[in-house]
Order: sequence, then structure tokens, then C-alpha cells
Amino acid sequence: MTKDPLQIEGQTIAEKYRVERAVGEGGFAVVYRAIHTIWNRPVAIKFFHALSLARLDRRELFMQAFIQEGALLTELSSQTASIVQARDIGTYMSPQGHWIPYMVLEWLEGCSLDELLEHEREEKLPPWSLTEMMNVIGPVASALEVAHARGIAHRDIKPGNLFLIGDRTRGKSTVKVLDFGVAKMMADNTDVQAALAKTGASVQSFSPLYGAPEQFTRSYGATGPWTDVFALSLVAVEMLSGRRVLDGTDLVQLACASADRDRRPTPRALGVPVSDAVEGVFARALAVEPAKRYARCGEFLAALTSAARITPIEPPRVSVAASRPAVIPGPPSNIALEETLVSESSPEVAPPPLVPSTGSGAILPSSASPPPADLGKGRRTSFLLGAGAAILALGTGVLLAFFNHSREPSAPGGPGAVGASGASGTPAAPSQELASAAVGTPGKPAPACPEGMAPIPAGQFFMGSDAKEAQPHEKPSHNVKLGAFCMDTYEVTAKDYKACSDIGKCRRAPVEVDWPAITAAERKLYSTLCTVADPAKQDHPINCISWDMATTFCKARDKRLPTEAEWEYTARGPDGRTYPWGDEEPLPAHLNACGTECVAWGKSHHVSLEALYPASDGYPTTAPVGQFPSGKSRFGPFDVVGNVWEWTADWYGDYGPDDGTNPAGPASGERRVIRGGAFNGSFASWLRPSFRYAQDPKAQSHGIGFRCAKSL
Repeated sequence: MTKDPLQIEGQTIAEKYRVERAVGEGGFAVVYRAIHTIWNRPVAIKFFHALSLARLDRRELFMQAFIQEGALLTELSSQTASIVQARDIGTYMSPQGHWIPYMVLEWLEGCSLDELLEHEREEKLPPWSLTEMMNVIGPVASALEVAHARGIAHRDIKPGNLFLIGDRTRGKSTVKVLDFGVAKMMADNTDVQAALAKTGASVQSFSPLYGAPEQFTRSYGATGPWTDVFALSLVAVEMLSGRRVLDGTDLVQLACASADRDRRPTPRALGVPVSDAVEGVFARALAVEPAKRYARCGEFLAALTSAARITPIEPPRVSVAASRPAVIPGPPSNIALEETLVSESSPEVAPPPLVPSTGSGAILPSSASPPPADLGKGRRTSFLLGAGAAILALGTGVLLAFFNHSREPSAPGGPGAVGASGASGTPAAPSQELASAAVGTPGKPAPACPEGMAPIPAGQFFMGSDAKEAQPHEKPSHNVKLGAFCMDTYEVTAKDYKACSDIGKCRRAPVEVDWPAITAAERKLYSTLCTVADPAKQDHPINCISWDMATTFCKARDKRLPTEAEWEYTARGPDGRTYPWGDEEPLPAHLNACGTECVAWGKSHHVSLEALYPASDGYPTTAPVGQFPSGKSRFGPFDVVGNVWEWTADWYGDYGPDDGTNPAGPASGERRVIRGGAFNGSFASWLRPSFRYAQDPKAQSHGIGFRCAKSL
């Protein structure tokens, strides 16, 4: 490395950073150690000298993006101590007239995990134990989950971007995730690319040694948080095996190794003796198809923690009232259960007890057909930078994306189906063809929606059903026209709701169920399923809340509850399909309903339950949102059926022959409509988007949650 690439040693930048020495240099950036002259503390300054190649008229645009990404990094690092902190940004004009943006980051003393692993290989030390590995990977996964909860992916997780501070003894160091970098922004910019081409340099936005299949070719789908799951798993297997995981010496060979279905780079494939449970977790995390992996690092960590029966070291967190809380990893719940059931003796849909009631409460429907509810009448409808060049993997020409690093909304849930529309937990937006057809204006783009919401284009459809098996309250089928609107991609989660209540905009979510005629036994049993009270279920849908609480949350987000018509159109679209995914009967891959796992839970709690399908969907009670990409709506939203019923804005009333344009239901009533079935659903009929239940708006059920809509 050149001693002083920018010739700035001894200079003071921005009147407060006295530059001491260069500590790392790559093709696109150089890092200096400096002293903050006011605080008299060391900092790292990363100068992105490759951006000086941009045209003069593009600098302002670059700087705005730079500011936004710096603010994002600051926000993320405020929520977890395991992401390097950004302190400042600015621009420097060199004596040669070069315009160079820079970022000031916290200074860290230590070494990268890459350096440590290389040293251990040279010393022929044994590989890491499962516990030692988890003490590093656990905090990293928790830190990444903070970003994943925002739909943001790192996309260049590798040992060189994991920095160990303090004691280098295995499991004793504090770990920092580094380098939410700038490579992708430069790779996507034609000005910079043209200038770099003259020097023979090239840019990739990931490290091929830790690349997921979708990073080598988009034929596997889009990148997202699930891409970080793949890379972090490779790092973990490298620690356990003591050697690099993907075989290959060039990009093509590494791409083939990453996507080789016959040899997945799991621990056992590299000779590491692990339990069946641990091997199974890695097999899923390293699946070739993004849709088959854990959608986010929080889910991966929870599964690995449970399989390994190890409690990972948690990084310290900074509590920020208005920020989204980080996921606390923990073993998945082993509870299973049912949702809202219908009472034969009451017109009300009782909030789902799992036990048959001997009184006036709800009872479990028979397997022949669920009893229809008498639903009422009258509807009208370092960075860090450590102190060494190894921290900068910049000289390889392979950097992480800092700009536009996977702003694809994702979440928690899981990668979507692989295909032309992208594979991701990020639901792909409706195709241009679909959007244009629904709107009726060829070529017109889908309306813009806030992050985390799917655009639902204007259109019309036949609401309800005239099918022979349809219940009376689903009839008659009638034509409805709707304007464009937005719908939440995922059901509102427990942590989303808690964030609202923590800042006083929402009432605190109850930790007990409540509904008319509830028994003491029901209250005791089902209150254990309220997700807000369970740290392991913060990515599960919020439940146990009333209609008013759901309405207040949506208003606090400048949204509202969807109307019945909007909900049904979102779930089924204009083509009259039977289920959100089409006409195929429900399978465990489609949704979280009552499978064999639910029946097993019932037996353990002396409750008689019936399976919808003769297999397990993996979740005896609620599931993290977005876990079933095969069952998502054609417009993108996940879990529109199954998981929890969802409150809608409408009072219940009978359908008229034609409810016209943007129907909103009766002006008043006694019960609100819920839609979509839940995790304890034993009947396929409950899962039809046309199926309706009515519920006391004050009910607080473990089987009812919600999502929000927004007018356009």
C-alpha cells in the first residue's frame, strides 16, 4: 500500500479531523486513521476516491445518495452495537482538483475474522466448535436482522466484513459488521464504469467466495435478506470446517459451486459431525432457490439456536423509542393451535378457542362443513475500519453495495417465488402486463406506494361466490369496481405494534384474550398465544387486539383498515380464482393452517382438532409473517389466508345484487367483518377469499390480527 495515497497526512479535514496515516487502500477507497481534534479521539475516514471519476453534473446526485445512506447506517447502528457506527460525511477537494466524498466512522482496534481464520489455518489450529462459532455468528445475525426488518440486505457478508474487537480468543471478542459499501452504486453508474474500464478495473457488488446463486445470475431471482442468510451460513461452515467452503478459483467455478444441487456446502458435506437438526438448518439456509431458505437472519439464528440448543451471546442494544426494535432470537415456539371458530348457537363468530365449548361459546365445526355464521342483515355495500489493510477488501475489486443495497422491501417473512418477477421475501410487484390490464391503461405503471406496501391497481371483479359449496353469506356474486390503493405486504407484526405503543400512539397490546362468554379455561389456554408477550414471536402477526386498536395503529401510520372489497380483491384479483394462489387445493407450502403439527398440539392440550392437510406446515400456532411465498396473492401480499384472520373496516351486512364502486359496507352495525382464516383452520372453505366471518369489534382473539391499506 502506498504510504499516503492522497498525500493528506498531517492535514486537518473539515477543521476537526487531523489525518495521521493511511491504514488501508483498494481500487475504490482508501482509509485513514485520524484524530477528532475536539474530542481527542481516533476515527476512521474512508475516502471514496473512485467517485471523483463521476461527471461534474452528477456529483450533487451522488452526494444526496451518499447522505441518505450515511443516515441509514447511523440509524441501524443506533439499534445495535454490532453494526459499525457512522459519525459524519463530507467532501474533500484534493490539491490536484479531485472531488472525493468521505465518511467518518468509529475507529476499531482488532482484526477481521478473515485475518483470524487465516492465521489459524497457518498455525494448523483445530476448527471452531459449534458454541465458539455461535458466539460470533449469533451477534452478527442479530445485527443483520435489524437491517432485514427494514427490508435492507448487506449483500457482501464475508469474514473480511466481520471485525473482532478485543480478546482474539474464540468467543471472547466483540463483533462488528462492516462495510455497507459503495461498490454497487459504482457498478451501476455508467460514468464510473467507463472511467474504470480505462484502467482495466471492474466492480462486483459481492464476494464470489461467499456468493449466493442469485448474485451470480438473476435467473435464480432477486437478492435480498435471504442472500445474507446464505453468505452467513457459508461463513459459519468455514469456521466449523476450518477451510473455505465453495470450491473454485474463478468466477465461473464459484458460481457452479454455489448453485450445485448435488453438493450443498453444509457442515456434513465438509466432514463436520453435527446433529441432524443442525445439518437440516444449514441445508435450508444454503438452498439453491431463495424461496426455500430462511427469509431473514433472525429466522436462521432462531432455528440454529434451537437445533444447537445453545443460547447465543446477544450484542448490547441501544433503545430508540421510535425505531423498530431488533428481533431477539430464541427457539421457535412449540405451541400449536386454532383460530376463530363459529358458534352454532350464536350469530357471532367467537374468537377461536381450541377446545369445544359446553356453554354458549364457540365450538369446533364438524369436518363435514363448517357451520355458517348467521352474520346479520342489511348490507349495502469500519464501517469499521480496523487497523489494517485486511479490513479493506477493496483492492480485490469486489466491494459491498452501499448505495441501493437491497432496498427491495422484504421482510421478515421469506423470499418470494423464483421467477421473472423476482424471488424474494420481497413480494415482486405485479407485472406490467397485469398492472396495465387491471388499470385499463396499457403501459401505465402501477401506482407508487410507501415502503412495505404493495400497489393494487384499479380494476373490477366479482365479489363473493355463487359456487354450490359457498355459504349463504358469500352470495350473491356481484360486480365491484375499485380505485387504486396500497395494501401492506405483510400482516402487522407484534414488534411493529409494540413500536407504536412504545411511543404513545397506540394502546398497549393486551396479553390476555377476551371475548363474550369466554371461560376461565379458554382465557388461560389462549392467552399464552398472544404474540406481543413472547420475545420469540416479535416477527409473528400481532393478535389479541380489538378492532379499535387495529384502526388506531393504521391511523398512526397514515393508513386505514381495508374495506371488505379491497381485502377480497387483493387476495384473489379479477380472475375469480378460488384461492390466492389459484384453484389448487391448500397445501402446507401455501399457508399456515391446521396440519399435523396443530393436531399434535391439540392432543398435548386435550383438545380435539382436525387437520386441513395430512402434513405439517411447520407452525403449530402463528408463524413469522411472509413464510409461505407459494401462497401469496398475485399482487404481492403474503399470508392473506392463514396465520391470523384480519380485521376489515366494514360492518357486516348482506350483499346486494350490485354494490357498485368502492363499496364500504353498512353505515352501522354490531359486528365487524374478519377475513382470511387462521393458523388453526381445519376447513378449506375458510380459506376462500370470498369467505366472511363477523366478530364483536371488542373481541381480543389469539386468532385475529390485521394489515393496513392506504388510498391513492
